[in-house]
Amino acid sequence: MSFGVFYELQLPKPWSDGAEHRLVHEALEQVRLADRLGIHHAWAVEHHFLEEYSHCSASDVFLSVLAACTRDIRLGFGIRQVIPHYNHPARTAESVAMLDLISSGRVEFGIGEGATRLELHGFGIPAKEKQALSLESAEQIANMMVLEPYPGYEGKGFSMPCRNVIPKPLQKPHPPMWLACTNRKTIETAARNGLRALAFTFVDPEEAKTWSDIYYGIIRSEECVPIGHRVNANMALVAGFSLHQDAEEARRRGEDGFAFFRYVINALVANDARPGYSTLWEEYETLKGRDLPTIAAPAIGTPEQAHPPHRRLRGGRRRSDHLPSAGWQEPPRAHLRKPRAVRRRGAAPVEERRARREADKAQALGPYLEQALARKRRMAPLAEEDVPVVPASQEREAYYRK
Repeated sequence: MSFGVFYELQLPKPWSDGAEHRLVHEALEQVRLADRLGIHHAWAVEHHFLEEYSHCSASDVFLSVLAACTRDIRLGFGIRQVIPHYNHPARTAESVAMLDLISSGRVEFGIGEGATRLELHGFGIPAKEKQALSLESAEQIANMMVLEPYPGYEGKGFSMPCRNVIPKPLQKPHPPMWLACTNRKTIETAARNGLRALAFTFVDPEEAKTWSDIYYGIIRSEECVPIGHRVNANMALVAGFSLHQDAEEARRRGEDGFAFFRYVINALVANDARPGYSTLWEEYETLKGRDLPTIAAPAIGTPEQAHPPHRRLRGGRRRSDHLPSAGWQEPPRAHLRKPRAVRRRGAAPVEERRARREADKAQALGPYLEQALARKRRMAPLAEEDVPVVPASQEREAYYRK
């Protein structure tokens, strides 16, 4: 198991002057610290128009800054909205590849579709068609990152002529692809399409084991037909973390935030919304006296208290790769001052064990992944003579005529 951090860039009201500026720069500082401490992944969402819940609408820009100021941490689109109404597939392929070059091959490419009317209706996306549109685009984005030139496409969600989509990513054939999974059905969808599963929190290790068995069972079966050009089977789990040497302080900082996070997830689909006049935090404050549900937080307390739950979760999830942490409002800079002195204690033995487990896993799954790729429906590359010529729009200047 490895660990990461996960950013929504949440900003509950009331907003003070410069609040968004402070939020973004504190998040950048946190990821730089995570990189120095040996955290493996940093994920950033892409959401639009979701006031208070997520101010991270341009995650490609956010991740590009991180690529330039970090060294080892992997950078994840968690996720990129790939439906053409949000982002044209060619633009997504270009953005993912450029980030992979800037980061020297540290990109994880998560795909998604959005769930709220604020987002879907804002871009004119039919809710009943969003998954099909997302998977169609994702397959073509993978083709664009691999084929030279891209032969062109006529589909339901978009069409485009033959073009060479550049640049190409450093990771070959393309960065690992993930699917945002909010329930068991989408975990099955991820496995059937040969994608990694970026899942939301499980209730307990037993449930995690059940979902893991379902995912890897499909990966090993003939149901797995990849939409990408590689299959890096894996699962990740978004869960709540709040650690402190003082257990009560950890609970004080974490519990309220996790409950708000859980409330907002429901409110965004169950509440009417008036753009520009969100009252999510205000509404949550009026409900705080009740016994509200919260997101599962397997690590809230001291580091010593967090260790046993993670051992059980690792056993339940078995082959799952890493556990990004999600939060309500990312912790302010003041909460990071003391951890600056933390050293990467015991990192080398942990990395060695993780590398051995990954090697064992790759060996065990290798034959199944080869069979899955053999079932892939591949877009045929074009021979040079079949590549259509794009006619000139005007005559050459006299200097350049042959």
